[in-house]
Amino acid sequence: MRASALNRFVRLLAALGLAGALLLPTLAVPARAAGPLVLRVGTVQDLDALNPYQTLLESGYEVFLLTYNLLVDFGPNLEPVPGFADSWTRAADGKSWTFHIRTGMKWSDGQPATSADACFSWGLAVAAIADGANIGAGYLDPGLKDAGVTKLSCPDAQTMIAYTTDPSDRILQTYLPIIPQHIWGKNTYKTIGDAKFVGPLVGTGPYTAAEWKTSQYVRFVRNPNYWGTQGAADEVVINFYKTEDTMVQALKAGELDYARSPNADQLKALEGQPNIKTVVGAANGWTQLAFNEYGATKGQTLTAGVGPSTQALWDPAFRDALGYAIDKNQLVARVLGGYGDVGTTIVPPVLGQWHVAPDHPRTFDIALAKQKLDAAGYKLDANGNRLDKQGKPISLRLDYPDTEATYAKSAQFVADWYGQLGIKVTAQQFDQATLGNMVLPPEAGKDYKANYDIELWGWVGNPDPNALLQIFRCDAIGSSSDSQYCNPAFDKLYDQQNAATTADARKTILAQMQNLIYDQAVYDILYYDSNLAAYRTDHFGGWQNQPTANGTPLFTYGTIDYTLLTNAAAVPSPTPVASAAASTAPGASPVPAASPAPTPAPAGGGDNTALYVGIVVVVLVVAGVALMLMRRRGKGPSGDEE
Repeated sequence: MRASALNRFVRLLAALGLAGALLLPTLAVPARAAGPLVLRVGTVQDLDALNPYQTLLESGYEVFLLTYNLLVDFGPNLEPVPGFADSWTRAADGKSWTFHIRTGMKWSDGQPATSADACFSWGLAVAAIADGANIGAGYLDPGLKDAGVTKLSCPDAQTMIAYTTDPSDRILQTYLPIIPQHIWGKNTYKTIGDAKFVGPLVGTGPYTAAEWKTSQYVRFVRNPNYWGTQGAADEVVINFYKTEDTMVQALKAGELDYARSPNADQLKALEGQPNIKTVVGAANGWTQLAFNEYGATKGQTLTAGVGPSTQALWDPAFRDALGYAIDKNQLVARVLGGYGDVGTTIVPPVLGQWHVAPDHPRTFDIALAKQKLDAAGYKLDANGNRLDKQGKPISLRLDYPDTEATYAKSAQFVADWYGQLGIKVTAQQFDQATLGNMVLPPEAGKDYKANYDIELWGWVGNPDPNALLQIFRCDAIGSSSDSQYCNPAFDKLYDQQNAATTADARKTILAQMQNLIYDQAVYDILYYDSNLAAYRTDHFGGWQNQPTANGTPLFTYGTIDYTLLTNAAAVPSPTPVASAAASTAPGASPVPAASPAPTPAPAGGGDNTALYVGIVVVVLVVAGVALMLMRRRGKGPSGDEE
């Protein structure tokens, strides 16, 4: 998924090329040699950037949350807990918040971490908001805008005061990393989004990113100056896999501790396996069809190569009719294996306080879909082709990322159902970086064309619905919007719910917003797919879901679960050994001694028995001479660790 809507948060936004360790599932689990205790995490979503303002993906959020603190963090059940600030109070008049920054806290390079860093980090967003702009990809600063923060002051090293016009406590859910001013202080909001973050990084989180190899792994080392509880792992390595199968095989072979997003069949096969625990978490997001409406609100005619291939996609009646051709129950059953719920409105059911079902739901009915298309003026020609109002056969491009197999499966179902309406669909798969650029319009830069018809992808939000709602605002075009939808009425409702003084008043407005987007069929949300995961219990203990009732241990809303892990073998961690080598990255501290780099996995196919055995030998030999590491990060021009 593309990272967030906060988080595509939003994508779930999807992945580049991936690799990891592949071992025979029938081989005995190898004993882990003495040395640094390494937590190995697997995902089929590659990392797109170390710069927190550039990343569009959940993997990128996991990276920056391990390295940096939020001002206020999320607890086991998403409640506000101390982060960079250890306490906070609200003024009696409700117009400001005072945050106390931890006394004596240090960055991972030993420099003092103070309110100046918090004022600098939040100040980047305040300046962008004042100019009607965004930082980098534009996913992080909207949260501060919604919190109504207008200015900041830092009267002393332990105090930051945020002045706000918002009556709620939304400020405590702000997803902005606190980055070190002594490293990045020469940047403004206009430049920080393009800054080159090169490992090892400087942070105040429990770990710091030390090394990134594109499409292979990102490696973290323990932050020796971390102020909080330290987890058992000396290092964390997130491996990027090309397929779910190679990832699951590595988990079964004991070369992986945690597998994120195995498919439904794999998860079921893992149930009851020795030393493996499976998890089904509730989804705070969805997978959707996003229809390209670029140009619809500007009275334009379509220009070759810019926007959708047909003006039919601008018509709510056309999009509404398509919704009756999708059997979402079948998608949940046959694509998700039952691990999910039928999609409806743009606030997921997991946010039960705010979610509403649509007032006028669409149900699967191919015949009714045909009738609605006919009534809306989209007739069939003599050859059975559905025509747009310009008399051209409608042939739609359906684009999706090459990450989770569920996207490709869903695309084939949609192509078949639309085909029954006389609409040809060409389904195309792209790597996530390419697809992310394809959906950007000219507002994002002269090289972008919003040249697509339908995007099948997904979003993940945070505990406040605004994270998902904001992608439908007019000002999201050019940053987070993948529908290019613009409706001043929606923007007005967004501002009204943001200013609501009671939960009931806010929900009333949110219900209008959810029904507006549903009725105009801006999206067709296919399903709310569950978050699937599996982890081993013989290497690490202390696994805890976040939220505890229906979450997963990792890739959630913070890094608390990393700090709770224990060594299941009860073997003491070795004493860290610092390297004297120095990095040339901005403000870099000594580069930590590295444990062996993860072995890239083959892409799959063929009889690779000899290769698997060879990998086992190499892993065992190299692990025997592993050393301990420690510290931070930054990014080189190629995106790799330098």
